[in-house]
Amino acid sequence: MHQLRTASADRSTAYDDIAQQLEGLFTDERDWLANAANMASLLFHSLPDLNWAGFYLMKGGELVLGPFQGKPACIRIAVGRGVCGTAVARRASVLVEDVEAFPGHIACDAASQSELVVPLLKGGEVLGVLDLDSPRRGRFDALDQAGCERLVGLFLAASDF
Repeated sequence: MHQLRTASADRSTAYDDIAQQLEGLFTDERDWLANAANMASLLFHSLPDLNWAGFYLMKGGELVLGPFQGKPACIRIAVGRGVCGTAVARRASVLVEDVEAFPGHIACDAASQSELVVPLLKGGEVLGVLDLDSPRRGRFDALDQAGCERLVGLFLAASDF
C-alpha cells in the first residue's frame, strides 16, 4: 500500500513539473499551433510508456490531425467514432484501459493498448482533443486523467484560437 501511495505521489509531482514547464513554454506565446506542438513534444518525452501524444482539432464538423509526436496517425475522425470522436460527442474525457474492448476503436498504431482522450472545451465549444496512446494495457488511470485535464486547461488559457 505504501508503494502505491508513493508511486501516486511521484506521478502527481510529475504532472506538477510538466505544468510548470508548460507555463514556461507558454509565457509570452499565444499561438495555439506553437503551444500545441510544444505540449505534444513535452508530454511524449516526459510521460513514460507513451507511443503517441498529440492533438486532433475540430474542422468542418470532424476531428483533423494536429501537432503530435509518434508514428503517423489517422488524419480525420468523425464525431462519435473511436475514442477521440467519443470524447467530443460526450464533451468529457475518455479513459480506455484496453482499446480492444472499446467498441469502434480506431487502430492507427496496432501497438496501442490503452488510450486517454481529453476534450479541448472553451466557451462551451469543443475545439478538439488531446490524445495519448500507450503500448501498455492499463497505462492510464484517474490520476493521469486529472493531470491531463489540468494541462489542457493551461493550454487553453494560454492559447488563442
